[in-house]
Amino acid sequence: MEQLKNQENKIESAPMMKAIRLHEFGGPEVLRYEEAPIPELKPGEVLVRVHAIGINPPDWYLRDGYKMLPPEWRPSIPMPVIPGTDVSGIVEAVAPDVKRFSAGDEVFGMIRFPSFGESAAYAAYVAAPASDLAHKPAGINHVQAAGAPMAGLTAWQFLIELGHDVQNPLQPEKHQPVPLNGKTVLVNGAAGGVGHFAVQLAKLKGAHVIAVASGKHESFLRELGADEFIDYKKNAPEDVAQDIDLVVDTLGGPTTGRFLRTLKRGGALFPVFLGFSDAEEAVKRGVTVSMTQVRSNGLQLEELGRLLDVRTVRVAIDSTFPLADAQKAHERAASGHIQGKIVLTVV
Repeated sequence: MEQLKNQENKIESAPMMKAIRLHEFGGPEVLRYEEAPIPELKPGEVLVRVHAIGINPPDWYLRDGYKMLPPEWRPSIPMPVIPGTDVSGIVEAVAPDVKRFSAGDEVFGMIRFPSFGESAAYAAYVAAPASDLAHKPAGINHVQAAGAPMAGLTAWQFLIELGHDVQNPLQPEKHQPVPLNGKTVLVNGAAGGVGHFAVQLAKLKGAHVIAVASGKHESFLRELGADEFIDYKKNAPEDVAQDIDLVVDTLGGPTTGRFLRTLKRGGALFPVFLGFSDAEEAVKRGVTVSMTQVRSNGLQLEELGRLLDVRTVRVAIDSTFPLADAQKAHERAASGHIQGKIVLTVV
């Protein structure tokens, strides 16, 4: 009894912060803005005072209880839980064994993805593994930096360098980026978070880039370097595109197989999300279909940060919301037609 009382006193006296927590799964309405304990530092970690938080599809997958996954794949999530992975902020403290960062450093990162930890991003403070963080580029602000990690690293690990050795259990071969210089690359969902980075990185590596999105995004994507544009509301891209070397389908899902007929023999289809089911057709056409799961990587983020710093690569911001309005941010995400990233701000 005495031990339980001591534990309760410890919880009551723990320093607190504002955070978004889930106490149940459901729609945006289950996102609660409330008090939560400031996370304690563990070895190898950095405590970050958060200024901005990027929101990503895994945030709403968690919020709704991973309904998009087969039941046997759904992780057990202890409640209450703070969602989110992407942050930008200022280092408040570092564990004694951390050498890359010091208090006062501006940092950004994708925290612990795809694993799950006690400290997550929708909060005023996050305790992050130092290996997941990079120094925030001086040339961009915290909102832009918070929009970069997951979307930027996904495009990077699909197109440039995988950066990890974890095998995708859904395919026999390890994912390998393909040479892009002089190749024709089609990016479907080009205006979204991953898509707008994929357009820029493919162009940077010397590809001829065809961007697929709705017509209102055409000028935006041409500014980012797209050589051609297909308005999917006017023309189905699989009907008008041909002799493509690589299709990056940022939407993925069960319809991604339609792009097989746009590809050259020897070409590749990279769906970002699960759902491809036309393996026999791909073999018949001589097309490689490959996916990977993005993983936290602070060193790759440092490389991407150097490009962001000099605006060789840009982060587009669709909209911003205060942390307290996370519900509205998720509603914005659900409404679709996003141009770049949605970001939460912490005052």
